[in-house]
Amino acid sequence: MSASPLTPLDYIAAGYWQDFLAGRPIAGGIAYEAELRHCILDQSLASLQRVDTLLSQIRRDMIKAGMWDEATLLTDERYRNFMVFLAFYAGRVLAQQWQHTPQWLGQFELRKRYPQLPLITDDFYQHMAVFYGSDHTSYENDQNSNDNVIAPLFFALEPIGLRLFGHIDRQFKSVQGEQVASGLYQAVSARLPSSINDETSLVTTKISTTQNMHPSADSARSINTSQITGSIDPLLNEYTEDASTATVVLNDETSQRAILNKPVETDLSPTEIQTKPILSESAVSKTESPVASTIALAKPNPVVALKPSAKISPTPEIFSQLLIELDEIEVLQAAGNSEYEQARNILDQFEQHIAKQQKPRAQIIFSESHLHSKQQALLILQDAANAGNTDAMLRLAMYELLAEGLKADKAASTESGVEWVKQAASKNDSRAQRLLSKMYYQGVGLPQDINIGKYWLAQAAENGHAEAASLANQWQQAQALIATQKQEQHSLKRYQILFAVIIVVALLIIVLV
Repeated sequence: MSASPLTPLDYIAAGYWQDFLAGRPIAGGIAYEAELRHCILDQSLASLQRVDTLLSQIRRDMIKAGMWDEATLLTDERYRNFMVFLAFYAGRVLAQQWQHTPQWLGQFELRKRYPQLPLITDDFYQHMAVFYGSDHTSYENDQNSNDNVIAPLFFALEPIGLRLFGHIDRQFKSVQGEQVASGLYQAVSARLPSSINDETSLVTTKISTTQNMHPSADSARSINTSQITGSIDPLLNEYTEDASTATVVLNDETSQRAILNKPVETDLSPTEIQTKPILSESAVSKTESPVASTIALAKPNPVVALKPSAKISPTPEIFSQLLIELDEIEVLQAAGNSEYEQARNILDQFEQHIAKQQKPRAQIIFSESHLHSKQQALLILQDAANAGNTDAMLRLAMYELLAEGLKADKAASTESGVEWVKQAASKNDSRAQRLLSKMYYQGVGLPQDINIGKYWLAQAAENGHAEAASLANQWQQAQALIATQKQEQHSLKRYQILFAVIIVVALLIIVLV
């Protein structure tokens, strides 16, 4: 069967790629071109990990710079070109895995060929998709006999948008009804041909857990922890789940190409694990640029080879985001700093181990000695919180709300966690105020109350929380728009009534005359 004719987007995609390879400027310009070249876009799956890491760094940089505003950035041609280029690149990588030339479809082609898709005309993330399976003629024949057939389409802008702008109050909905992946690596991996998945399933790994997971004495936040009874060092080599007895099998070149590295968020080399906690950036060298440091962390680990699967974080997003903010947003503390750092040094080792699991936190098992060490760390954290340290208050609140804190009873633990967050929020800690707004919005530990959630969101914005400020601004714009629409509707109604009165009067005059 003959392939479908090329579309205008096919020519644009080819032009973008050729211009990038030749070092020519893309029409209209492209943001972060130099950083993209550092990602080494070799059309491999591993390169998508490096791209995802770059996107995460860009998101953090935009938040810090106060320019993290989706609507504003989408009006900037250089940012739009950046996102479209990445979409074209991801489509190229995916089509290559299918040994198929990518074919790009704009909304005109999509509506014509797949009328069942609920496309929104003004949605930037839905205006193009790549066809990555067999040729269109074969699919369309199947579609004629079965309206429920799902097209092998990839809306590549969706995971890019989620990575850059997704959060609890800005959720992305997939055109095809599936969950939008948080990044291009996951999105492409989920669409790999079954033959590659079958080959990859033959590849197993041998991991030296002592080398990879043993904390180093040169850790960036190494401090004296003599007050903690029991050694935490063997934590991550004693509990290795199922990976300790696996071996590597590579049969041929095809199998080697099928090796897929784990997502960047959890794929750290032994050196990186020693110097950089998984949820912290504090150990990145101050002499390197943020992007250069990010790309260095994105290098694939040649030892580890796993079957691709969607990585599910064991820690709820509301708390994983809190841990990031505790690292990235500095709040001056009057007391309890040394105690907080001491407890944090121990607890971060637990979080590193937990973050690498693909199951809920409650199912992760620790030895009695490790649990005792964690309990001692929590007691020190509590001392810092009692001294007025809001970092400690928020960290302790997280463990209490997760039912992993000092309180044995779940209800008491939840109540304690809520009180710690409220106490930190009352001290004008913007991170606590943002967390409290999420808790009210979602009903976490508290009865759901949108109005109170809005209040604390506004407080966080006033105290300099960039994300909260952006959301509050969007909320105000939405409210202003609603008010304007209501006013226009009211004015229209008055004009309609006035017009009706004039008509009635005119009719009466005609009748009387």
